[in-house]
Amino acid sequence: MHVIRPSQRTPSTPRLALVLGSGGVRSVAAIGIAECLAREGIRPDLVVGCSSGALFGATIALRMASDEALAMATTLWSAELTRQRRWRSYAQLVAPKIAGFDGAFAMRDDRLIADRIAQAFGEQRLEHLPTPLRVAATDAASGQPVVLTRGRLVDALRASIAVPFIFPSVEVDGRRLVDGVLSDPLPVGVASDADLVIALGFTGAMPRRVDRASRLVAQVTTTMINNLLDARLAAARAAGQRMLNFELDIDRRIGLWDTAAMPRIFEIGQRAAREQLPAIRRMLELPLAA
Repeated sequence: MHVIRPSQRTPSTPRLALVLGSGGVRSVAAIGIAECLAREGIRPDLVVGCSSGALFGATIALRMASDEALAMATTLWSAELTRQRRWRSYAQLVAPKIAGFDGAFAMRDDRLIADRIAQAFGEQRLEHLPTPLRVAATDAASGQPVVLTRGRLVDALRASIAVPFIFPSVEVDGRRLVDGVLSDPLPVGVASDADLVIALGFTGAMPRRVDRASRLVAQVTTTMINNLLDARLAAARAAGQRMLNFELDIDRRIGLWDTAAMPRIFEIGQRAAREQLPAIRRMLELPLAA
């Protein structure tokens, strides 16, 4: 992963970066945050996204109106996308040698996801977006973090949300890429060249009980991802990165795919941004609005 260091800053250095981590449907709060800031004349010069944060961050980088972005979000992140079974996967699990189990294994078919993302973003390219977007993914072979800044937006987004075992990896520039959450669930370091970072990340909810194999796996992976997120934030602070980390007041448990909660989460994002406006203006050295 290539990360730009403060010593490499140029006149085009981003003043404000919006960094959006993984969080399922909760990441849609970013659209509310961006909408509130835009009303105050504050727009990010850079968007960095991982997993669902990359998906919703793309709407911000394209400077979509909030109502359009919300409407699109409900088609891009819905539970039906996780129900497209690959029946061959069961044979691959039971008889891996006969059915051909390999690194491309997935329990779900991602063609519907690919179609939805293609319908939403068409042939847009990362390097041509109105606001620069850096998409965090993970190299499936090495496990190393990867930051995509050029190429087809559709490919980058598909890679960033390709949860291993659930969805197949996505090949980009000859590399098999998977979900960015595995290597950098809140990629604040990717925006280390920005004067100020607004970060929106979420710790995963632990299973209430462990009564089946899938919940045991969820417990283990959630523990690892939460600790990695904390470590990334601590490293950024230790490096002196100027950062405002949003912690949203979501008062009930919301599922990763609970699209019905999107309007409410959007409003929570708006409210959080309004509350933080004085701090954001102060950190950006802007005059307070009358």
